[in-house]
Amino acid sequence: MTPFSIAGIQMYVSASQENISAMKLRVEVALARFPWLDMILFSELAPFGPLQGNHPETISTQIEIFQELAAQHKIWLIPGSMFERRETGIYNSSVVINPNGEIVGRYDKMFPFMPYETGVTGGTEFLVFDVPQVGRFGFSICYDIWFPETTRTLAAMGAEVLLHPVLTGTTDRDVELAIARATAAQFQCYVFDINGIGAGGIGRSCVVGPGGNMLYEARGSEEIIPIEIDMDLVRRQRALGQNGLGQVLKSFRDRNVDFSVYDRSRFSHEYHDSLGPLQMPHRNIHS
Repeated sequence: MTPFSIAGIQMYVSASQENISAMKLRVEVALARFPWLDMILFSELAPFGPLQGNHPETISTQIEIFQELAAQHKIWLIPGSMFERRETGIYNSSVVINPNGEIVGRYDKMFPFMPYETGVTGGTEFLVFDVPQVGRFGFSICYDIWFPETTRTLAAMGAEVLLHPVLTGTTDRDVELAIARATAAQFQCYVFDINGIGAGGIGRSCVVGPGGNMLYEARGSEEIIPIEIDMDLVRRQRALGQNGLGQVLKSFRDRNVDFSVYDRSRFSHEYHDSLGPLQMPHRNIHS
């Protein structure tokens, strides 16, 4: 086993001012307490909060700050995500920075939380990246995990750990915890599901092992969540099943059926169409 340790940072996120200074401080505190950490992961939209209007027109300067921070401390760093304005639209975008301060991957959230994340364009490219001598990591953001096709694709690309920053401040956090556990079990991978507090969410970040077992669940206060992962455990469970039981990735590989629901030209979406447009619910007016 090659030791590799990841810390999720569950921190207070402001909606009215930048949080980058606070994030830098949390990195320094985390490394002072746990100097053996290899990677630090922040929650979705941590640098500027959930309001699009508070994000800068371009995020290159802010990304450079995080690149310098990663290089200074020789750590892998994922600084949550930021709204990025491009010619093709506004994206909920994140980067993965290696210990040399280099960007090794970029990702745009595929499933903006519609109809609430209005005006945000969904990405189309998956992200996996390798940590040398350790293993392969996959990346998704918040609502993406509700669509198991996203994690299935990452697992099929070899991802053994799912890094998953979220911003959940709603009543469905219990459901998300269940989805995180189910995702880990279905795809036999670690899941780091890191939420914020304040304008960044209601906390309850979690880390799930490749058998679907909850390794840690935070509460509603600021926390540093350091977890050492074991890639050999992932590989053994994928090869032999948890406790010698289901080998789900191989069963999917060896399937006898192709799923026509994914082919828009072959499958009738009459039922989906009957559900109506994707729009904000309205208040019922009672006389």
